[in-house]
Amino acid sequence: MIVLDQVTVTYEGEAAPALREVSLSLPEGELCLVVGPTGVGKSTLLGAISGLVPHFTGGHLQGRVTVAGRDTAAHRPRALADVVGVVGQDPAAGFVAETVERELAFAMEQLGLPTDTMRRRVEEVLDLMGIAELRDRPLHTLSGGQQQRVAIGAVLTAQPEVLVLDEPTSALDPAAAEDVLAAVTRLVHDLGITAVVAEHRLERILGHADHLLEVRADGTVASTDPATGMRTAAVAPPVVALGRWAGWADPLPLHVRDARRRAAGLRAALPDPPDTPDAPAVPADDVVDLPEAATDGPALSARGVRVRYDDLVAVRDVDVDLAGGQVVALMGRNGAGKSSLLWALQGSGRRDAGTVAVEGTDPAEVSAEVARRLVALVPQTPSDLLYRSTVAEECAQADRDAGAEPGRAAALLADLVPGIDPQAHPRDLSEGQRLAVVLAVQLVGRPSVLLLDEPTRGLDYDAKDRLAAVLRRLAGEGTAVVVSTHDVEFVAGCADRVVVMADGEVVADGPTAEVVVASPVFAPQVAKVLRPSGWLTVAQLRAHVGDAPGVEGAGR
Repeated sequence: MIVLDQVTVTYEGEAAPALREVSLSLPEGELCLVVGPTGVGKSTLLGAISGLVPHFTGGHLQGRVTVAGRDTAAHRPRALADVVGVVGQDPAAGFVAETVERELAFAMEQLGLPTDTMRRRVEEVLDLMGIAELRDRPLHTLSGGQQQRVAIGAVLTAQPEVLVLDEPTSALDPAAAEDVLAAVTRLVHDLGITAVVAEHRLERILGHADHLLEVRADGTVASTDPATGMRTAAVAPPVVALGRWAGWADPLPLHVRDARRRAAGLRAALPDPPDTPDAPAVPADDVVDLPEAATDGPALSARGVRVRYDDLVAVRDVDVDLAGGQVVALMGRNGAGKSSLLWALQGSGRRDAGTVAVEGTDPAEVSAEVARRLVALVPQTPSDLLYRSTVAEECAQADRDAGAEPGRAAALLADLVPGIDPQAHPRDLSEGQRLAVVLAVQLVGRPSVLLLDEPTRGLDYDAKDRLAAVLRRLAGEGTAVVVSTHDVEFVAGCADRVVVMADGEVVADGPTAEVVVASPVFAPQVAKVLRPSGWLTVAQLRAHVGDAPGVEGAGR
């Protein structure tokens, strides 16, 4: 179905190719998972398969890529639309119509299909993707999971043989992600579609994969089965990391169910976890002793916060206190009201009722210069805050806006992520680098409260570990940190406390270990495997246990 023969892709101005001499063959009817660190070339591989590389992205492609017998060099993406369907990281960005039904019909209209064919295919896709009840809904009113299923359905109406998905679950809550992956798996198993999926949250999808493509730092690609590839892959989900630590091999478990079957002896041999449920489950070297002042009253106090959009009440009379020196995870399904609450707390967002006080001041009632010293917010798309042509200019502007000494933002950035070229355009950076720039820009004003909305999108496990260490250090310096996220593994390794929202209300609030372990939806993989022991992450096990019991050197 998909054949790459000695494919090398080199972008203009780059010293090394993004892909180097890649040769592989993917059969029909398989779910192929593309893995690798952030910025290693996964999107380039997807683009080569879809024809976006080099027709849309530029660059020079050597070798040959054929999909269903068509050479992508000789067929532009439009000429491949009936063979390859592409869904990007942000499905809403690709929508062109107003309602679900119109969006499903659009691709077929561009292909000039007869009206009766279009009507029949729309009905088939509505049923196939489980979105029939959404037929007349405006697209902007849909949840993230619903938008993702509509986006997949929109490309399916052209009846492609290959489906290319770039991080399809990155913006979804765990339940919505399961729904989307179940739909993709059904397409593979029932219709024989070949799905090529790049995803950083491997814990969600590895168990569904038939084939593994690991893109390596030198641009080469290893093609193998998931169990073999995960033995040495540079990125691995927690269940695989636990298997490596525990010495489980032949085969290495890829599913929580398989790992639990192997874990009976380990659960019996493990000691109880530390008797401090609110302690961060991160490596000991990253944990900072909290200052005494962190307990002297809340850094932010909100009472009766309400946010309404026409008839929709997004936030319902929420009370919350945030303590300095604490990392709080804000969780809940898509549409629960998390982002609306963050913007209401920050001061520039809508707030129809309630009060917010930071150091005795409401950030909505002061100038932007004063407000940024009280509360800083990093939005879901950090690049929205980057508007200068170089990193150096962004840092210099941040210094001026905050009234800080020149060079402070650049120094913060170098401390967060060393080695970023100050003359690079911010939008040419990787997701993790852009996030670091925005963090430096926001932190230069020394805010008492830092709010982050889905900061782990596009980050691999190592990058998320570095972000967790940064947030823990900020908390250690007395900052109150709030992270709105669907990433349960990140929460398990970083947060002291979890606040769960549903339908605009707070439905749970407590120490991380208590809240996430009690929830089958939000529990991390290690907690599921080792239940009911209370351990949350492999890093926590390494820090407090060392080597796995009975496996010499496994903890190293």
